[in-house]
Amino acid sequence: MDKTKIKNFFDNWAETRDIWLKKNRYYHKNLLNLFSFNIPENSTILEIGCSTGELLNNLKPSNGAGIDISSKSIELAKNKYPHLNFITDDIEVLRLNERFDYIIMQDLLGNLTDLWQAFRNFKKLTKPETRIVISYYNYLWEPLILLAEFLGLKNKQLHQNWLSMHDIENLLYLNDYEVIKKGYRFLMPFYIPLISDLINRCAANIPLIKNFCMIQFIVAKEISSSVPPSVPPNRELSVSIIIPARNEKGNIEELIKRIPDLGKHTEIIFVDGNSNDETPDTINGMIKKYPQKDIKLILQGGAFGKADAVRKGFDIAKGDILMILDADITVMPEDLSKFYLAITEGKGEFINGSRLVYPMEREAMRTLNILGNKFFSMIFTWTLEQRIKDTLCGTKVLLRENYLKIKKGRKYFGDFDPFGDFDLLFGASKLNLKIVEMPVSYKERKYGITKISRFKHGLLLFKMAFTAFKKFKMNLC
Repeated sequence: MDKTKIKNFFDNWAETRDIWLKKNRYYHKNLLNLFSFNIPENSTILEIGCSTGELLNNLKPSNGAGIDISSKSIELAKNKYPHLNFITDDIEVLRLNERFDYIIMQDLLGNLTDLWQAFRNFKKLTKPETRIVISYYNYLWEPLILLAEFLGLKNKQLHQNWLSMHDIENLLYLNDYEVIKKGYRFLMPFYIPLISDLINRCAANIPLIKNFCMIQFIVAKEISSSVPPSVPPNRELSVSIIIPARNEKGNIEELIKRIPDLGKHTEIIFVDGNSNDETPDTINGMIKKYPQKDIKLILQGGAFGKADAVRKGFDIAKGDILMILDADITVMPEDLSKFYLAITEGKGEFINGSRLVYPMEREAMRTLNILGNKFFSMIFTWTLEQRIKDTLCGTKVLLRENYLKIKKGRKYFGDFDPFGDFDLLFGASKLNLKIVEMPVSYKERKYGITKISRFKHGLLLFKMAFTAFKKFKMNLC
């Protein structure tokens, strides 16, 4: 399509933009919810195809910029939002060369003449930690969109490129970007009191039915290089290993002996949860016995639960990388070296252990627990729109800087998780961190008893699954 024709079309359309936003405010409000869920406030954001700037302004960036081929749209955007930076530019022949935390494209792909070149030009705008958030019409809706235009329910648009989700993924891949998250939204894009929200928040999330939603979206990032940006060249990172422990006296020394030295320094932090089997005394004895190791003990105090123990350990940890390891030695401590390599080689940003790959020792996990874990794996994989094979493996690894971001956004989900696993998984998913699973061998406990109650904690898992559904699928506060 001729670029002059495209420019003239959007110059003419700019004057009526506010009218159409008001007329279709339910659709645009929900689209804003989609973007704001995936983009924290006070991020640096570039909107490509920003039109007159409403979406960018509503995302509350610390540094916001918008580009559009329409000079008239840019002129109006500058007048409406003088605190933001708007530039007449074209993503296909991009002049801008500045890096941002987030790049967004709202319903733009249909108007581009060279999609490959547009995606190629992302390289001028992204850094390894940048997230690209794209929304676009599901091509199955083309007849209904044309009908809505004919009836005057929607502004007319130029002849569109109609792209499937696979087409968009493939174009990103060809230009060295990988998809972290993808999904569908809006079975009913217009407002009928009660009915629209019920359909969009419930029916639109049902498998198979969701494929008929109007909007498809993708969150992507640069394909990881061999070393992530947080690992400076020729320098290893330090590691803090957090070990919640309650009545684990018989496991302490073996744990300390088997934990490998990782990176430039390894810090081992035990958090004792009011043990009554002399676990704290044993740990203090090991601190004296192994002075060459950096071992610390903190007492959890009045609070109980693994989540509180992990948070208290993370709060005093000094390492660049934070690791959680259960004290029962059912996951081999030696496997932590694999987690270290996975995160320092840039394979993922949140490394989650998975016990459901290798054969388990006979008494490691009861059959009912295995079935329950697989059931919740399917639920959380669907809800978070990232593959989670083992939700309750106690071994999890992430960069300290990413944990601080999760901690900062914790108020969105609330204090709902006694385990700590879901607090981290939900937070990582909301931040669009790349979650990668590391298979681990799962061994039978040799000392002590399990702290998991199948039925009591099973009910808690259902509660957390519902919390995830509300927050991720229904976007309810």
